[in-house]
Amino acid sequence: MSNIFTLKELPNLMSTHYQGTTAEVRALDAFIKLLRAAASVARHTRTVFEAAGLTESQFGVLEALFHLGPLTPGDLGRKILKSPGNLTLVLDNLVRQGLIVRQPSADRRCRPVALTPRGHALVARLLPRHVQVVTAAFRGLTAAEQTRLAALCRKLGLSLDPYPPSPERKSVASRPRPPHGSDPGRVRQARSPRPSPHAPAAIPRGGHPVHPRRTP
Repeated sequence: MSNIFTLKELPNLMSTHYQGTTAEVRALDAFIKLLRAAASVARHTRTVFEAAGLTESQFGVLEALFHLGPLTPGDLGRKILKSPGNLTLVLDNLVRQGLIVRQPSADRRCRPVALTPRGHALVARLLPRHVQVVTAAFRGLTAAEQTRLAALCRKLGLSLDPYPPSPERKSVASRPRPPHGSDPGRVRQARSPRPSPHAPAAIPRGGHPVHPRRTP
């Protein structure tokens, strides 16, 4: 039996009457209210893209590409919080609809995807109306409350799942640190191995052995 429930199902599976510690009841109450609010907002804001025959994930991909330009599937997954398997299906459907195209790349697993002219035109047409619907959904909060809510949601999200470092930052962070007290700008040269007394001497170009071997 699966333990995964949809956003719509979770609030109905739990009760605020749970008997526990103060911290448990407080966290559970905030959790349920957060899910219920998110479900309500999603229900009221999906009308625009659903009328165009798009799912929430498909519209999220199109909107990300519209604002950020071509992205790899990995970058897209992090933007719209989709697993690679689910995202592949979303991208395949958008390709079939002629809304996005996979660009050529040496690595087939990291082929960037981009909007087609048809996809760009569709987002440009839907986005203004979608923004109006989202703005109307938040009319129950003042401007200060909306700003505070955004800050709290970001703080909560980052405390659980910090954003991964960019490739540039990751490559710098992965470099080995120089020993303590050394000059970071100085390149340390490896010591040459001590020559064996039984090894033949090196012969310079056009010359004779520096230390010719003795014959018995």
